[in-house]
Amino acid sequence: MAGKAHRLSAEERDQLLPNLRAVGWNELEGRDAIFKQFHFKDFNRAFGFMTRVALQAEKLDHHPEWFNVYNKVQITLSTHECAGLSERDINLASFIEQVAVSMT
Repeated sequence: MAGKAHRLSAEERDQLLPNLRAVGWNELEGRDAIFKQFHFKDFNRAFGFMTRVALQAEKLDHHPEWFNVYNKVQITLSTHECAGLSERDINLASFIEQVAVSMT
């Protein structure tokens, strides 16, 4: 991604986070990050979801923290470069939501 990431201001958070909160993303207590757990029919769908997200994350050079067990995928997003939430996290979370919806 071009340009240095900056940590979201309070105003930016008020503008950008409500849509993600509405679909189940939560801010993590004690850390400037957002989190969501996804459930799929089986491991194959969970892995397919992760593959699609991984390809986009690589394109964006912005990689999620995630954990997978069978049909569950837990994702945490935060930007290392600015030690907190940035617009990169919002954009990747929005992409992740599109993929999840397309796989249900």
